Amino acid sequence: MWVPDDDDDPIVLQEPTRSHTSVFGAVNIATGQFVYQMSDVFNAVTFLDFLKYLVSFRTPSKKIYLILDNSRYHHANLLKPWLNHHKHEIILEFLPPYSPQLNPIERVWKETRRKATHNRYFPDIPSLVEAVQTQFSVWSTPNESLANLCSIS
Repeated sequence: MWVPDDDDDPIVLQEPTRSHTSVFGAVNIATGQFVYQMSDVFNAVTFLDFLKYLVSFRTPSKKIYLILDNSRYHHANLLKPWLNHHKHEIILEFLPPYSPQLNPIERVWKETRRKATHNRYFPDIPSLVEAVQTQFSVWSTPNESLANLCSIS
């Protein structure tokens, strides 16, 4: 921004806040089906809740291979009993450190930001959440756009 020398510097008032929301998400790279769950925090308990929710979308007789980074809560001891009990339904695959570009869900987050949040003003967190959920609703059923976005090619 450029301000002429003879003018006072502009002041932008904003409410100090650290409010946020967190989103867990997974996409089926074959069908483009997107599954997400919002939470107030990322931790082992909320991640386990997401895993339980995600498994409910599993195609019978098929296993989910979930690609993850190495966040601490992805490795929490709290998850081990549940994962052991559901090993026929879901397997967690961890990426090497510092390689988010290998995770298809990162492409979904980038596309979400491009379509729903970039260059837009949100007066509060609920407005931001509404914009993101509106974009997610476009992807609520299996679709070709996400399948193409996340395909390995």
